[in-house]
Amino acid sequence: MGKFEGQNVGLREKDTDKIIAVYPEVVNGTDQEINKTVRDWFYKQACANEDILRTAYVDVIEDVEMK
Repeated sequence: MGKFEGQNVGLREKDTDKIIAVYPEVVNGTDQEINKTVRDWFYKQACANEDILRTAYVDVIEDVEMK
């Protein structure tokens, strides 16, 4: 089991660690599969997100951060 499996995940900005988006579903799979799934989902929201993805990374989002 990877660090992302069964967790709330989303995208963070690399420079500030600020949350950009929270993936709306619980994810399963390897960390690599989850990384691709979240990034693909974010890209599909708007093609302009491609620029944002260049400076973003997938990370676990804690419940307290979402409030």
